[in-house]
Amino acid sequence: MSDTEEPKAKKQKLSKKERKKSIGGSDDKEEKSDVPSYEERCEAINILASPLASKKSTKKAHKLVRKATQSKSLRRGVKELVKGLRKGDKGIAILAGDVFPIDVMSHLPILLEEHNIPYLFVPSKRDLGAAACTKRPTSCVLVKDKKVDKELFELLVEEAKAYDPNSKN
Repeated sequence: MSDTEEPKAKKQKLSKKERKKSIGGSDDKEEKSDVPSYEERCEAINILASPLASKKSTKKAHKLVRKATQSKSLRRGVKELVKGLRKGDKGIAILAGDVFPIDVMSHLPILLEEHNIPYLFVPSKRDLGAAACTKRPTSCVLVKDKKVDKELFELLVEEAKAYDPNSKN
């Protein structure tokens, strides 16, 4: 048995050496370059994404979505968002700007304005889905209440209302 165990041990040592050789700085740089920057994400947005959040506000919106997911006060996706609006949920809607085809969510800004719910667009549905703790990209979310993080919630609501054409009247 000792004869068969020695070659296995040598094979394992060789594979460890190969692993060490294969791990290098170039792999890490390639992974970081795969993640698009905020500006690159903004190039892919559709024509409807008019109140687009700034880079700083996008990070704050993702942070709010993450906290709302943990406290289970979030509606994900177009169907759930519309169902929540019919039931009378209030809060802030965060919509992705790179949804294609555009007809999937072209009715949402009008619907949100009719229900007096502020909304913001963020550049990437992939990042919005990641912030909502799902593996799938998410086109829109509705953060339902102020219990999540009042300061962050109010800050984003104020920014969204600055863009809202109905609130200026």
